[in-house]
Order: sequence, then structure tokens, then C-alpha cells
Amino acid sequence: MTTLAVLAILLLALLGAPLFVVILTAAMVGFYSADIPLTVITIELYRLVDTPLLLALPLFTFSGYILAESKLSARLVRLTEVLLGWMPGGLAVVAFVTCAFFTAFTGASGVTIVAVGALLFPALVQGGYGERFSLGLVTTSGSLGLLLAPSLPLILYGVIVQQMDIPDPFTIQELFIAGILPALLMIVLLTAYSMWHVRGKKIDRPRFTLAEVRAAGADMKWELPLPFIVLGGIYSGFFAVSEAAAVTAAYVLIVESLIRKEVPVFRLPAVIIEAMVMVGGILLILGVSLAFTNFLIDAQIPQQMFELISTYITSKFTFLMLLNIILLMLGAILDIFSALVIMIPLIVPIALGFGIDPIHLGIIFLANMQIGYFTPPIGMNLFIASYRFKRSVTELYRATLPFMAVLLIALLVITYVPEVSLVFLSRQ
Repeated sequence: MTTLAVLAILLLALLGAPLFVVILTAAMVGFYSADIPLTVITIELYRLVDTPLLLALPLFTFSGYILAESKLSARLVRLTEVLLGWMPGGLAVVAFVTCAFFTAFTGASGVTIVAVGALLFPALVQGGYGERFSLGLVTTSGSLGLLLAPSLPLILYGVIVQQMDIPDPFTIQELFIAGILPALLMIVLLTAYSMWHVRGKKIDRPRFTLAEVRAAGADMKWELPLPFIVLGGIYSGFFAVSEAAAVTAAYVLIVESLIRKEVPVFRLPAVIIEAMVMVGGILLILGVSLAFTNFLIDAQIPQQMFELISTYITSKFTFLMLLNIILLMLGAILDIFSALVIMIPLIVPIALGFGIDPIHLGIIFLANMQIGYFTPPIGMNLFIASYRFKRSVTELYRATLPFMAVLLIALLVITYVPEVSLVFLSRQ
């Protein structure tokens, strides 16, 4: 009977059934086979809805959709170009910083490539950067920022792990702080590679003038306070994450709809629907996944997996290497939200058994997912960039490989030097 049920679940997945249906079916079969009432699933869904932190997800998602609809991307590119474009390889630095900021607030890699990449790619080519280099840079930069607050994947990781009652709990604020240095490390290494790549080439660089800075700053006057209000409030502890999300949503709505009027009021219902459909999908998958996680814990599946892995792998170093390989492959196959809700309940207990800090694990996980977005053969960013810039996917493979090599170096540092993530925390 169990074998037939497993085969039926696999068939559902192969036929393209929604992810929540596959996970829910697996949970129901598991609980039924263990003689546990199926009402436990509805209880788990209620427990999830009753989580105060979960308010941050729809509010930050709504803010991101509003910002993506506005002309923020053009203003942001202009400001960073004025401030950083004069440097050697300055326009590349502009791309990294702009994309990281935009992705952190919108939470969507594909949106960054479409909105920001569309502005940066022609500017890079016209500035003297090679077309292949520019293509790889823009495609790679699309996922920068997933480690920076208020990134939705960071929040989702925190929500999932907090539901697991681990022995060494943490706050979302700690997770946000842990992502700062790893994200900066990635940007710095990419910047260093870009400067090395353009050495000896004639690259157009705009002159730094205070008049241009003032003009670009005035153009961004309404958005500039946003990171200071939101991130400053979160990092200082003045705001809880859910309160920061509410402030962000209200501020973005007022600025972009009522003051700038770039997102007309009549357009808001459609934006809200788009944002909440995404949130609803995440919450539904998350709810049934947490129910399935309870079954896995009751059945001691993570403990059995740890014992099995420990039979062959006794070194923390080797386990982390294997973990990175698995996560890179998952990042190329699954979207980041599905990967989080499926893998975190399995990976966290095993990683804790090897003495890995759960905050450090979260940074490793998201760093891998960030690279997985453009990992051949089916990384999502590759196809988005292929469609947006009318280039073949194989051309994008070649364009992104050097940047992937740089980020893999950063990933190794993040993985094997936990202080990069934990230096500002008291958990070392």
C-alpha cells in the first residue's frame, strides 16, 4: 500500500501537479499510515497563520511589486552611476550595487533583470564593455541582494526554522545582520574581477560632479530615506520586522501612487492581486510543508538520514562540500521558495548534528540559491535574460561562467569561514 502511494505521488509530480498538492498528498499518506488524524494538517495551517512574523511576507511583497511598477529602476541607475561611475570599472560597480538593492527590496531576480538589466546592458555596451561581458554581468547581477534585508527568502527561511523548535533559536534581525558581510563579499569580488577584466581597455567614465550628484539625489529624494528608515529600524531593534514591513508598504504606497503618481490608483487592485497570488502560493506551500515536516520529525526521518550520512561522512568539511553541490543543483532546478520549504526541514536537523549554526546554514543556503539562478543548464535567470536580450541560452552559458567562478570562490569563503556571517553576532 505504501509503495503504491509513493508511486502515485511521484506520478503526480511528473504530471506537473502543483507543488502544494504533491506535498499535501505526501503528508496525508504519511499521517494516515502512522494512524495520526489528518486534522493535524489543518492545525498546522492555523499555527502558521497565527505567526506574527508572517505579516511581513505580504507587506514586503506588496512593496516590492509597487517599486517594480514604478520608475525606481531608472532613478536608481542614474544615482549609482553618478556616485560610482567615475571609478575604474565604475559602470560594472553600478550594476552590482543597483541590482543588489533592487533585488533586496523586490525579492524577485527576474524582475531585476527585466527592469534594471534592460537599462544597464545597453549602457555597458556603449561604455566600451564587451557584449558578452555585459550580458554575463547583467544576468549574474539579477540575483544579487537575496542575502540583504528585507529579502523575502531570508524572512521565509527564518519563519520555517522558527517553526521547527530548534535548540539554538535566532531572530530575523540576527539573520538580516548575518547576510550583510557575505553579500558585500560577493559584490567586492565581482567588482575586483570586473576591474581586472577591463584593465587596459578604453572605457567611458562619467566625470564626478556635485551638480550631477545633487540632481540625481533630488530625483531620488522620496526613495532615499526608505533604506535608512526600514533597515535602520530593523537593525537597531526600533522596529520589529512586521512593523518595518507595514511602514515600508505605507511609505511606498504613498510615494509611488499619491506623490509621484507613477503607479496610478486604478492600477493598484491589479498590483495587489498579482502580489497576493504569489504570497498565497508561498503560504499554501509553506503550510502543507510544515505539516509534512511534522510527519518527518515524528517518523524520525532527519535523524535516520543523519545516521546514514554519518556512516559515510564524518567530517563537517566534507558535509558542507556535499551540501553546496546539492544546493547548487537544486537552485538550478527549483525556484527559491520551493527549495526553501522542501529542503530546509530535512537539512537543518542534519546540519545541526554536524555542529553548523542555523544562521550560518541559512546564509549558505541562500548564497547557493543565488548562484543556482544562473547555473546551467536550466537556471531561471538564463532563460529570462535570453528572452529579454534576444540571445541564445548557450551564449548566456559562456557569458556567465566567469562570474559564476568568482561567486563560487565567495561561496567557499562563506561556507568555510563562518565568521563572515556571524562576526557581528554573539553566537560564535
